[in-house]
Amino acid sequence: MGTMPEKKPKTARRVFTLILAYIMFCVAGGVVASGFLLPAVMGANAMTKSLTSSLKAEDIDFDLADLPQQSRMYASDGTTVLATFYEQNRIIVPLKNISDYMQKAVVAREDHRFWDHSGIDPQGIARAFVQTYVKKGDTQGGSTLTQQYVKNILIDQALEDNDPIEAYHAQEETIARKLREMLISVELEKKYSKQEILQGYLNIAQFGKSVYGVETAARHYFSKSASELNLVESATIAAITKNPANYDPTVNPTESEKQRNITLDLMSQWGFVDKSETDAAKKIPIADTLHVQDVSVGCQAAGNAAYFCDYAIRQIENSKVFGETLKERRQLIRQGGLNIYTTLDVNAQNSAWTAVRDNLPEDDPSGYENILAAIRPGTGEVLALAQNRTYDVNGAPGTTRTSVNYAVDYKDGGGSGFQVGSTWKPINFAAWINAGNSANEPLATSMHYSYRTIPDANGSGVFDVQNSGGGTVNPETPLQALNQSHNTTQVSMAQRIGLKSIADMAKTMGYHRADGTDITTYNPSMVIGTEPSSPLTMANVYATIAGNGVACTPIALTKVTDSAGKNYKVPSADCHQAISSEVAQTTAYAMNLNVTQGVAKDAQLSNGRKTFAKTGTSEQTQLATSGFVPQVAAFALITNAENSGVSLKGTINGVYRSSWYGADIALPTWKEFMENYLNSANIPQNNDYGNPDPNMIRTSGGSSSSTTTKKRSSSSTRSNSTNSNSGTSGTTGTTGETTDGQ
Repeated sequence: MGTMPEKKPKTARRVFTLILAYIMFCVAGGVVASGFLLPAVMGANAMTKSLTSSLKAEDIDFDLADLPQQSRMYASDGTTVLATFYEQNRIIVPLKNISDYMQKAVVAREDHRFWDHSGIDPQGIARAFVQTYVKKGDTQGGSTLTQQYVKNILIDQALEDNDPIEAYHAQEETIARKLREMLISVELEKKYSKQEILQGYLNIAQFGKSVYGVETAARHYFSKSASELNLVESATIAAITKNPANYDPTVNPTESEKQRNITLDLMSQWGFVDKSETDAAKKIPIADTLHVQDVSVGCQAAGNAAYFCDYAIRQIENSKVFGETLKERRQLIRQGGLNIYTTLDVNAQNSAWTAVRDNLPEDDPSGYENILAAIRPGTGEVLALAQNRTYDVNGAPGTTRTSVNYAVDYKDGGGSGFQVGSTWKPINFAAWINAGNSANEPLATSMHYSYRTIPDANGSGVFDVQNSGGGTVNPETPLQALNQSHNTTQVSMAQRIGLKSIADMAKTMGYHRADGTDITTYNPSMVIGTEPSSPLTMANVYATIAGNGVACTPIALTKVTDSAGKNYKVPSADCHQAISSEVAQTTAYAMNLNVTQGVAKDAQLSNGRKTFAKTGTSEQTQLATSGFVPQVAAFALITNAENSGVSLKGTINGVYRSSWYGADIALPTWKEFMENYLNSANIPQNNDYGNPDPNMIRTSGGSSSSTTTKKRSSSSTRSNSTNSNSGTSGTTGTTGETTDGQ
């Protein structure tokens, strides 16, 4: 045991000498794969026996396109970057897009004989051998730039294979590892040109913390492309690779400047640049050269588009087109160099972000959420998603930081949904006229409806319902009921056409619960908006009305390509004619009357633009407004998402009210969004939409006299219903529009 410390250095020197002799023999004789001295080398140390199966490069992938690269998400304009995703922040570029200064700087710093050797440099090895083993100075490896490229490739390949042990062996300081690198390097230079190897190295090398590849480095430190790097900038970046943590100019500017100057001296010493140029460059303070651009990662860095970003990413994570398993899909996002093109409209997103905060600030003492979703009719394209919260994957309950995207379904990162109150009533109206009935037919109403008189109702007993403040209007037409947001007439309509007909119409128009299921248990309270839904789903239902009856599945992606140019099939909007144009336009006509003559008059947009809107309140636990113009549909919702079912009351945004309604905060949010977006995007007016079918608004006789006329609507229930409304956002019992019109 006592002799081991003395024996190990001798053995190491002997092995190194034999390796050196072998390599020099190969190079001098022009033989790359000579086996003449290899047995002697392999027999010199038992440790090298394990290398016999790994001395070839056939199983090593040197394709640059397979390197881990950052993925980028773009807005609908195709140029605005919303977010980047990566494990190694890298952008691959060809050598022709890297400045000549940068190429010379890295060769001067790392391997000035790069253009002359065949993958290994006997002079460098000899120099390192003398320094390390004869003079016993600091350990030097004598690695060529080609060897460093091989080392980086081996490390990356091991990490991609999730093999940390192999990654360790790929960088440990042993003769076995060096021998492997040397032999692979020689073989590599047989297959690739010097330019290709230099290109590979510049794209794989680390140039700082989370900065991989020269293009990313150029953008990060100098806010420019690698093709634009000048002498000073190139020397700065080239020096970092020696010690990425300590030579980063944003971390250690003093040491970085020192190392930059060393690189400049080497460039002139080896004849790459005239000394007068490098002397002038050394006088420039490094602080004067930096124009740092933060390298942000993930949706958390996407600013006001963070929730949309999260929604879009989940479309990839939920699709097997991008990988068989969730793990594979996430790895593709972080490493695949994807270009993800989305439907997000920058003007719409900015308008939505501003509107939800103007009308209910994030730090409002009420703690309530303001949520908005917008969609383009006839396309399924989601234009904006916003809520008065800060996107934070580490957010905690009771704070304003959360990763829960309340605007979307549960599978897309949202919650369990929210009751939508009277914003449901256009669905009832569409089902009514679609069944061949007239919007102007007077209906007898009541405040007490037996379950057995309502087709398809599940349960038994009596459904008690009334308009706001008590009472009902008897008789009343469906058109009048929609304009005044009365509840009792909704149940009378259901008595005629059945609850299943209404549920089918909702599904046809794009409705589903936030958990992704359809309505299969029919409770009479559904006609006044007790079914839970996400804001995006309701915006999409209204988009069907706005789109002349064309229904689409919401989409966030328009195109996804990888670094090799492969196109992935993105989820389809599946746009189709869901309801007739006549039903869509007649329903739109009724909603416009709700603005011009009914309770949603405050939703009227400026300059006489024809406006279609409906407000809603669900027992004051949710306040909502939904509406559209032909080019955009949006849904705004105020709620207490973390304590669903608790009534919204007291002071909100500095205003005290004993009761809050859909017209109070949700309507101003919706209107501000619409006004700002329509103006900023220069969307022209289209006042020709909303022409009713004469047969659907025919007068069918009878008079409309009111037993009790009220402006607002509310409901209470008394039944033995088997439908407990499970899956709603925390409310209990059967609820509906308690108020509407403010």
